[in-house]
Parts: sequence; C-alpha cells; structure tokens
Amino acid sequence: MVFAYLCAAMRIEVLKSKIHRVKISEANLNYIGSITIDEDLMDAANLIEHEKVQVLCIENGERLETYIIKGIRGSKMVCMNGPAARKITAGDTVIIISYATMEFEDAKTHKPTVIFPKEGNSL
Repeated sequence: MVFAYLCAAMRIEVLKSKIHRVKISEANLNYIGSITIDEDLMDAANLIEHEKVQVLCIENGERLETYIIKGIRGSKMVCMNGPAARKITAGDTVIIISYATMEFEDAKTHKPTVIFPKEGNSL
C-alpha cells in the first residue's frame, strides 16, 4: 500500500524527444553558447527554442547539456556554440535528447518522439 501511494504522488523524468545520429555541420567557439538546430529537425523531433537538451557525441563519448537556438529552416544546420565547440566539433555525429517530467502513471503510456535523420541531416 505504501508503494502504491508513493507511485501515485511521484513524478519522474522520461525521454521526450530524440534526434538520433545527426552530424554537427558547424562549431562556433565565439558564440554565447548552446546548439543551433535547423527548425525542420526541431519540428520533427518535437523540440522548441530554448529547450534544455543533452548532446551525446558518438566519436568521443562526450555528454553535455545546453539549450536550443532555432536555426534556419531547411538549412540542415546543427551547430555547437560557445565552449561546447571545444568538446564536439564539425563532422562529429551526435544524439540530441530532451526529457520531460511527468506523473508516474502518465509516464507509463508516454510515447517519445524519435527521429532518425538521413545523411546530410535531411529528414
């Protein structure tokens, strides 16, 4: 009974959106920070500007958190900005993930949005 009560009141973090294996097209060390993502990719993955994301680099295992800046629609751009450009560079393949916090019971039926861009970051 205690477990059922705790689960009913519990909120957990679950996968909300994922862009699986996209290429970093540009790295801009002198920018304020963040990751710029083509608006078409953002829409397809159910991501919004300023949303917190985790970026996982396939080449070097680097994992970092930042936020999204909306890129030019149709540009296929994914650009690491600021200090993150030292850790993840142009040509690297990354996975971009966002999470959502929700009630435990709602999380059981939640379906994340996951996209698999093709070569050249096209949908």
